[in-house]
Amino acid sequence: MSKKILFLCTGNYYRSRYAEILFNHRATKLGLDWRAESRGLATEKGAGNVGPISADTLKRLKSAGITSPTTARAPAQVSEADLAGADKIIALKESEHRQMLEGRYPSWPDRVEYWHVHDLDLATADEALTEITGLVDELIWKLSDQKD
Repeated sequence: MSKKILFLCTGNYYRSRYAEILFNHRATKLGLDWRAESRGLATEKGAGNVGPISADTLKRLKSAGITSPTTARAPAQVSEADLAGADKIIALKESEHRQMLEGRYPSWPDRVEYWHVHDLDLATADEALTEITGLVDELIWKLSDQKD
């Protein structure tokens, strides 16, 4: 049975979705026994988003030759069951997401690994998605190393 990584961001529309799809694409190619899912901590904040996933995310995935059926699903709100069912949880930006976890899921903030990827308020999509790519590659390398 595969182990599960759960990527978290605010709206499950842009950063976490990219991390999920990229991770699954690369992990599958390497034969890793890990699969990723992604969820949002406050999907209601994305009420003005257009479509099920960010156009910037779709553009980056397309330029990398990555397709995924999960690009058609709507953003999903994280649940206690999602958190409990994950072997590893990564939130995309500690200063943004730790507080949300503390308020909504108070027993979880210290069980989460935090990255520091800015949202569109502080970084361009190209900057943020490039950073996520590097972090996902580093994560896959670590998980591959543990496999041996």
